[in-house]
Amino acid sequence: MAVFFMPKSRQQKETTLQSLVDKFTVAKAAVFVNFDGLKVNDTHAFRVACREQGLDYLVAKKTLLKIALQKAGLAEVDVNQFKKGVGTVFSAKDEVAPAQTVDKFAKIHAAMTVLGGVMTQNPQGQKFVDSASVQALAKLPSKEQLLAQLVGSLNAPISGVVNVLAGNLRNIVQVLNAIKEAKA
Repeated sequence: MAVFFMPKSRQQKETTLQSLVDKFTVAKAAVFVNFDGLKVNDTHAFRVACREQGLDYLVAKKTLLKIALQKAGLAEVDVNQFKKGVGTVFSAKDEVAPAQTVDKFAKIHAAMTVLGGVMTQNPQGQKFVDSASVQALAKLPSKEQLLAQLVGSLNAPISGVVNVLAGNLRNIVQVLNAIKEAKA
């Protein structure tokens, strides 16, 4: 049984385009992936993994992606350099999460490859980064992990002071116990 797909209507394309523009506008980071050769079940699993991380995953034709990037002020991204199908993973909250999610999934599923990404909340302005930079970004700790490390670093001197003071109190108690035992 042959399955035929109808081309998207103009309205569907406009909806997809507006969705892409909106996502690029609010995203802190976006990662472009090639999904060719990925099985349907694996694609579904990837979408679920993205949802669990609070990420959006959207697949669109390169012509729509190019127009969306231009409308979002990201004209420096050349989508023509991408071969085959392009999917985009967006994050509005964490700059590292899309790279980590894609990297983790790509380690298990070789069919998915990283093509590059966009850092939209970059201090130097919006910037396209290549696949090597995205993979390096994936090795960084998440925002929550960095905050936990910061709190731990800030807490360490306080803990040291508490331990020193507690040590002095223990020494005083030991001296008083020694005096008590000596008198007894």
